[in-house]
Amino acid sequence: MIAWNSTPVPDLDGTQSDLKLFDTARQELVPLPVRNERSLYVCGITPYDATHLGHASTYVAFDLLNRTWRDTGSRVSYVQNVTDVDDPLLTRATATGVAWQDLAAEQTELFREDMEALNVLPPDHYIGAVESIEWIVPVVEDLVDRGLAYAVPGGDGEPDGDIYFSLDAVSSLGEGDTARWFLGQVSHLDAETMLELSAERGGDPARPHKRNALDPLLWRAARPGEPSWQGGRLGQGRPGWHIECAVIARRFLPAPFTVQGGGSDLIFPHHEMSASHAWAAGGEPLAEHYAHAGMVGYDGAKMSKSLGNLVLVSQLRRSGTDPAAIRLAILAHHYRSDWSWTGSVLPTAEARLAAWRTAADLATEDDVVLVSDRVRGHLANDLDAPSALEAVDAWAVSTTDRTSSTDPVTGRPPASVRRRLVDVVDALLGVRLDRA
Repeated sequence: MIAWNSTPVPDLDGTQSDLKLFDTARQELVPLPVRNERSLYVCGITPYDATHLGHASTYVAFDLLNRTWRDTGSRVSYVQNVTDVDDPLLTRATATGVAWQDLAAEQTELFREDMEALNVLPPDHYIGAVESIEWIVPVVEDLVDRGLAYAVPGGDGEPDGDIYFSLDAVSSLGEGDTARWFLGQVSHLDAETMLELSAERGGDPARPHKRNALDPLLWRAARPGEPSWQGGRLGQGRPGWHIECAVIARRFLPAPFTVQGGGSDLIFPHHEMSASHAWAAGGEPLAEHYAHAGMVGYDGAKMSKSLGNLVLVSQLRRSGTDPAAIRLAILAHHYRSDWSWTGSVLPTAEARLAAWRTAADLATEDDVVLVSDRVRGHLANDLDAPSALEAVDAWAVSTTDRTSSTDPVTGRPPASVRRRLVDVVDALLGVRLDRA
């Protein structure tokens, strides 16, 4: 699958020296020392309502991580999936009378356009669930052969052939090895909360004949009217959600890769279960660190399609909103915080963008150094974008009373200095100060 286009990240003087990131699994800030190679997997969309502000906030957050790593001189390998066949997509396609393949293609293309507009760096590998089926099938077959997965008999309208992952069997692997997987390793949730979240987020804890109510689906046997593929010894069907990400990540990234990213709603069950699948399949942790972005609401309420309060990036763009202002509106909130889109968020961001653009026209050599040093310092502290934005605000205010210039024609500093300041803001924050 093709990702989206991107302009090159500007080269800057100096480099970022270090970074601390909050690790969800460890529940603390951890240093990420500079390395030549870094790797990042961020779970992608299920393409039926792309791209709302929750999506955008997550991908902008991990774009900051990508940019900060690059600023240290690291080469970053970045992978993102697209769950282009799943129950929510099929449900929306049926409700709207659109073929599921067409809906997935349309919404994925819209997502690409939104990401490009928001100046989010594209992944090196952008992989759809459908194209990964041929890699998933042998992994599930192997888990069955090793007694780590099992078939659940049909009944109550369900066909035979659904394959589930055995959490209990996998938890006993590598006993005594401190690197082994155990349930709760990522989320630190109790069993009761896990059961509640599993039921809310695509699991089926009440299904009869499962060995453990939390056991996740690996292979869904074919149902009438649903898309399916030949799965070798598994029979006709399609893969579960968690195994999709585990297999794609293991195929394209080191084991373990550096950071698993996504929204906080993916901590459980998705990231917990993907970690278990990777451990069972390869005997190694999926990721070294887990990082999660907060949820975005609307005027204090949950943002959702059912409530009709989704704020879509594409709609904002069509209304004439500068994508740089949308990005600034997102960056004004720390990536780990839950926040709400209100009537004041966008006007504040637009005013900030205008002030920065005006100040950039008056930039001096000293300003370039000051802005880059301060932004780098705040990003090194758990990607603290709000403080970075405030630092640029303070600099912008300081240019207000300037009257001197080194250019007798324009009455302004040389264009080359402005270019360097614009490049700093673009490279580190992904905010384009050049007007479209």
